[in-house]
Amino acid sequence: MASTVVSQSIFSPLSSSPSSISKKKSVENALPLSVTIKQPLSISRPNVLSTHFKKDHKSFVVNSTLSDDDSSSAETPIELRYPAFPTVMDINQIRELLPHRFPFLLVDRLIEYTPGVSAVAIKNVTINDNFFPGHFPERPIMPGVLMVEAMAQVGGLLLLQLEPGQAGAIFFFAGIDKLRFRKPVTAGDTLVMRMTLIKLQKRFGIAKMEGKAYVGGEVVCEGEFLLASGSE
Repeated sequence: MASTVVSQSIFSPLSSSPSSISKKKSVENALPLSVTIKQPLSISRPNVLSTHFKKDHKSFVVNSTLSDDDSSSAETPIELRYPAFPTVMDINQIRELLPHRFPFLLVDRLIEYTPGVSAVAIKNVTINDNFFPGHFPERPIMPGVLMVEAMAQVGGLLLLQLEPGQAGAIFFFAGIDKLRFRKPVTAGDTLVMRMTLIKLQKRFGIAKMEGKAYVGGEVVCEGEFLLASGSE
C-alpha cells in the first residue's frame, strides 16, 4: 500500500487530469490573444516615429523662416543692395568713336578706362537682341563669335583713344589666338569685358591685347587679340 501511494504521489504531476487539460486549452486559447495585443504595438511604432520626424521637420522650417525674417529685416532691400556700374563713357560717346551701328554695335557702356593700359566695358544681353531668334529659338545663347566681336570693340575703344583727335581713325580685327569659351552666355546676362594692352607697335599701328569676358564674376571667354588701326 505504501509503495502504491508513493508511486501515485510521484507520478501524479505527470498525469493528464481533466483539470490540467482544461488549463492547457485555456493557455492555448490565451496565446493568440497575447499576439493580437502585441501587433498593434509593433504597428504603432512607425507611426510614432513618422510623427516625430514630421514634428522635427516642421520645427526646422519654422526656425529657418524666422531666421530669414530676422536677417532680411536687418538687410538692405535687394533692389538697393547692388550699385549700378559706373559710367566712364556712355553709348552716345561710344558711337562717336566706334563706326559700328545696329545690329553690330555690341558695347553699351565703358565702365573703366586706364589710358594705354586697359579698358572695361559691358554688354547687356537681352532677349530682344536680333541673333536670339536663330541662336537658338528654344535656348537663347549668345554666339561665341559675337562675344569675340564685342571684346574686339572694347579693344578698339582702348586703341582709338591712344591718339585722341585723329580724324577718320578706325581699327580692324586682325587676328586672335588662344581663344577659349568657358561658359554659355544667355539672355539676361551682363557681359563684362576687360581688354588689356600687351604690346603696341605704333609704327605699324598694331596692338596685341589680352581679353577676358565675365558673367557674374566667372570667365566665360578669353583670348589674345590682334588689332590694327587705320584711317578711312
